[in-house]
Amino acid sequence: MISRRVRATSVLVLLAATSCTVDDVTDGQAPAGDGRPALAALDDLTVKGRAGRDGYDRRMFGSPWPDVDGNDCGTRDDILARDLDDVTRDEDGCTVESGTLTEDPFTGETIDFARGGPSEVDIDHLVALSDAWQKGAHTWEPAKRIALANDPLNLLAVDAGANRQKGDADAATWLPSHKPYRCTYAAAQVAVKQKYELWVTEAEKEALARILGGCPDTELPQGDAPTTAPPEFSAPD
Repeated sequence: MISRRVRATSVLVLLAATSCTVDDVTDGQAPAGDGRPALAALDDLTVKGRAGRDGYDRRMFGSPWPDVDGNDCGTRDDILARDLDDVTRDEDGCTVESGTLTEDPFTGETIDFARGGPSEVDIDHLVALSDAWQKGAHTWEPAKRIALANDPLNLLAVDAGANRQKGDADAATWLPSHKPYRCTYAAAQVAVKQKYELWVTEAEKEALARILGGCPDTELPQGDAPTTAPPEFSAPD
């Protein structure tokens, strides 16, 4: 059986052949590479010190997993359906009841998902919301924060334990233990920060440059989701 990640790689050509072995970050709503190396895009990011965490609350990014794209399914189920293989859904046609995370990006393990069972699969914000808050998002309008929290470019189904270990860390302080995924991980972080005009710290930029320097042809993924959520969605100012 061909996994979703392999199918997406062959169809979308998200990443050019590089010295790194990579899994693509998406399927279905996937961003396609625009041909530009992520390493080059990294140089365009603003470098600044980390702002304070004062005022941060998950609620500043809206309610978790709303249907911002208007497809009648919440964001979490959209990403589970995108990233898992052998997906089964509830009668509503949206709720993902089960599936298999084939070669989890963070650990390389295969994980079976069943709704209501052990919490083994999380949806990770590749650029953590707290990290985004400290690097520019604290100045945004709520609609932009909601968009970031639900943008498929910034979301990935992963091993729950690894995701919770990551917390709100950036690339300077946490990387996936599954080394073949690190090129893709770094490229996705650059893509999200570029799209939403978030900055990086000097240590973060050095870490991303070190990773991408080993796979310099890795393309910058692009997502077509808007950077502002529809007006019916709200979050505190």
